Amino acid sequence: MNLEVTSEQVDKAYSFIRDVVASGKSVLFVGTKKQAQEAVKEEAERCGMFYVNTRWLGGTLTNFKTIRNRIERLNKLNQMEKVGEFDLLPKKEVALLKQERDKLEKNLGGIKEMRELPGALFVVDPTNEKICVHEANILNIPVVSLVDTNCDPSNVTVVIPGNDDAIRSVKLIASAIADAVIEAREGVSMKKDNDEEEEKVDLESLLTEAKPSLELAEAGEEVKKVNKKPKKKPAKKVEKTEKVEEKVEETKAEESAE
Repeated sequence: MNLEVTSEQVDKAYSFIRDVVASGKSVLFVGTKKQAQEAVKEEAERCGMFYVNTRWLGGTLTNFKTIRNRIERLNKLNQMEKVGEFDLLPKKEVALLKQERDKLEKNLGGIKEMRELPGALFVVDPTNEKICVHEANILNIPVVSLVDTNCDPSNVTVVIPGNDDAIRSVKLIASAIADAVIEAREGVSMKKDNDEEEEKVDLESLLTEAKPSLELAEAGEEVKKVNKKPKKKPAKKVEKTEKVEEKVEETKAEESAE
């Protein structure tokens, strides 16, 4: 496997995902094999996107309305637990509801906030996720995928050749895709930074205008300091001489008295 080609394709996938997110669409991370589950979840959560890392339910894309109904059921069960409705129900019924909630959370937890179809998919091992890739092709959703030598890349929009069985390899490629998402989102919010810079420039111009008045005020203070006369310190030596003379007179008076 040529790593130079892999590097070029990673750059291509990076710019592709960045453009998709910049257009206002979302990205769905998919990786259900053990080597990819943790990396897919971590990187998708880091960039604020959706993911499927346990099992791909058939019709997740092509039958999205039905999937949305199950997601609403999951959200309803979570809301019931938050409000405290479970405390008012029998224990057996609560156990069944929690079991249903946990199953839905396992399969749909990563897409429970997804309100519409994604703009692109990032898939680890298209052979293992062939149903997912097939549904994306039906709906003309572009697929960016980490493809190993044992995979067919014909149904993938942007191919990233690499080892999809190594955890570090999957983590590296998934982090690059997540970085592309983050960069696209920061690019949208760069306008605020530009506005702040303009405000800083205005403040700097105001300060430069105020400098002459500050310099005049400082010059006035220096003139006042020069005009002030230093205070004379009292002469301590004079006081000491007067005390010595008093003691001498006292001794003379004592001698005359004797």
